[in-house]
Amino acid sequence: MLNIPKDKKIILFDGVCNLCDSAVQVIIKHDTKDIFRFVALQSDLGQKIIKHLGVNTQKTDSIILYQPGFAYYYKSEAALAIAKNLGGLFYLTTIFSIFPTSFNNFFYDYIAVNRYKWFGKKESCMIPTKELEAKFLD
Repeated sequence: MLNIPKDKKIILFDGVCNLCDSAVQVIIKHDTKDIFRFVALQSDLGQKIIKHLGVNTQKTDSIILYQPGFAYYYKSEAALAIAKNLGGLFYLTTIFSIFPTSFNNFFYDYIAVNRYKWFGKKESCMIPTKELEAKFLD
């Protein structure tokens, strides 16, 4: 099977998206319980995880939260689950859980479709610093 930590939640993110990169930096800064690990969707490991999960990348191309051996979430469900795990003020965003997933995904999709236009795109995935290397898989 995949060689990934079973005790961490894996965030698969668009490695060339500036918005996604900024979100990863915020998550790292506020992940005081060391819950998350990160994998770019474009990486070999990212593609193996996607294939293992059977996720259709035509419908999801920006964020997936994978809890090995348990479940995976994508789009707004992933964002809300990440916020819930971060706690603090981020936990307040879970108020959106009262709305149907389709409602939340409508807004999520609107942002996702426009993310390159609004926030830009990199030529390649970021390379983590030595201090952050342990947070990234692959």
